[in-house]
Amino acid sequence: MKKIKFNRGVGGVVALAVSLMLSCSEYLELTPKSSFGPETIFGTTENARKAVLAAYQMLGGDQTYGSRINLYYPYDEDNMMGNKGTGDNGRKDINRYNVTAANTQLNAPFERLYGGVERANICIKYIPEMSLYTSGSELEKKKLRRLHGEALTLRAQFVFDLIKLWGDLPIQWLPSAELTDLFLPKMDRDSIYDKLLEDLAVAKDLVPWRSEVTALGEAMDERITKGAVKALRARIALFRGGYSLRRGSNQMERGSNHLHYYQIAADECREVIASNEHALAPTFLALFKDHLNAHLLDPWGEVIFDVAQGGGGPGTDSKIGYFSGLRDQIRALPTFFYDFHPADTRRDVTIAPYTMDADGVLTATEITKLNHGKWRLDWFVNPSFPYTANIQYMGINWPLIRYSDVLLMFAEAENEVNNGPTAAAISAFEQVRKRGFAGNEHLIGTTPTTKEAFFEAIVDERALELAGEAIRKYDLIRWNLLAAKLAEAKAEMAKMAAQEAPYDVLPTNMYYYPSAAGGNGINWATSFYEPRPSSAPEGTSSVRWVSERILTHHDWPNYAEGFKENHSELLPIPQNALNANPKLTQDYGY
Repeated sequence: MKKIKFNRGVGGVVALAVSLMLSCSEYLELTPKSSFGPETIFGTTENARKAVLAAYQMLGGDQTYGSRINLYYPYDEDNMMGNKGTGDNGRKDINRYNVTAANTQLNAPFERLYGGVERANICIKYIPEMSLYTSGSELEKKKLRRLHGEALTLRAQFVFDLIKLWGDLPIQWLPSAELTDLFLPKMDRDSIYDKLLEDLAVAKDLVPWRSEVTALGEAMDERITKGAVKALRARIALFRGGYSLRRGSNQMERGSNHLHYYQIAADECREVIASNEHALAPTFLALFKDHLNAHLLDPWGEVIFDVAQGGGGPGTDSKIGYFSGLRDQIRALPTFFYDFHPADTRRDVTIAPYTMDADGVLTATEITKLNHGKWRLDWFVNPSFPYTANIQYMGINWPLIRYSDVLLMFAEAENEVNNGPTAAAISAFEQVRKRGFAGNEHLIGTTPTTKEAFFEAIVDERALELAGEAIRKYDLIRWNLLAAKLAEAKAEMAKMAAQEAPYDVLPTNMYYYPSAAGGNGINWATSFYEPRPSSAPEGTSSVRWVSERILTHHDWPNYAEGFKENHSELLPIPQNALNANPKLTQDYGY
């Protein structure tokens, strides 16, 4: 298996040349001296591949899925809280829902996503116009069709991120050089979603399944395959049929004809499941510790669509592990720890209740400092840096869509379309749950069989399975549950702080044995579910656990402090964008 490698020689220069040649020459009225015109860039299959890789490149790096979109924007929500504090006019104010149009962390991601749309648009226009697309060898035609489908899918991902974060926006479907007016007004998001669904219906017939890639003479890597197209189409269909904050009314409203879109989601997920191209990793730990954190592509294909990261810099690499590991930047809510059944193996992967010092020694943390655990530094396997290296870029890929997500989307869509869970929906749901309880399946309760109860089970299961993967907040928005779940989380933390039921039997202190990096975390000596013992077990250290400090320490009073229903579900348009486009308006009460 091979990973995509991004550098300025592969994609970067090509993209720059394409963008300059096709987007600027018409307006500058200059005769370009560069030989990198469309006839050169799209003159060979290899050059077309480099142009598409340049579009892929826009998903990685600091401003997109290297940190901002996946590590800054998705918090606070009902399971996890972003970086502590407030009042920085940056990521902390985004986390606390105190964001304004002048926030320093808005403009660059906004521009980079639009840059991704432009790069994809260029490929979408010129690849089908290549003579090789219709008259090349069968292998060349298959490769170019794949590239065309990848470009359509990449554009769909860029546009989806834009409207998921900012709502109605101007979207162009052609390269800038093809437009007579670059100042476009906002478009209704439903029409944008419909266009994306149409494009992905085309793309899924252009790209190969995962097992068919090698027949094209290409390596297995992070490039898009049919499963990724179908999974993304299902996700977008659920958002199209879900709730979102609307202009004019400034109210959360559901998209029209939502059952039609839920049926699309069910159909696409069903086909991915039936293909047998993707499967769950045997254990939750194996997926994250042994493969993603070891810089490996998982052999099961559970990660259906991921963002390739690398190069060690802000343009193409990620801060996953540095920002989201053991550094107290993204923290699980104290009550979320207890949302997991004691036998659910996902808890101790998702949540890391410890830190690591320069010598690799692990120290337990109190319940107010539960770190995001899926990308923890002590699990990383990379010979280019030691565990204790203080570097920010570690080359860890970001999983956009996993197979478990597909199973749960299928279960949700089937339940909605059929007014209750089908046998297939229950089976898909239970596959995910049983993997979580690996070895203790007998402790799983009975799956609900009514529509309402099954939906509630889906809401809970997606929290347990996908926590910390930049999904939860947007799930809650499309279900119109964000306001209710934030309020519920605050109420539950208040109960825990007061040690009221069901938190009245929990320990005030936990005891543990010394541990070193490279294992599976802290070796606990006492139970999370019983009062503290009368005396400390021999050879242990202790850490404060459940106490009133939950509400008074470590900035928990700031949790989601600025959230306003029918307002905070979307971000404000960056001020720079408003200044640049006179037709662009600020809405949603900002």
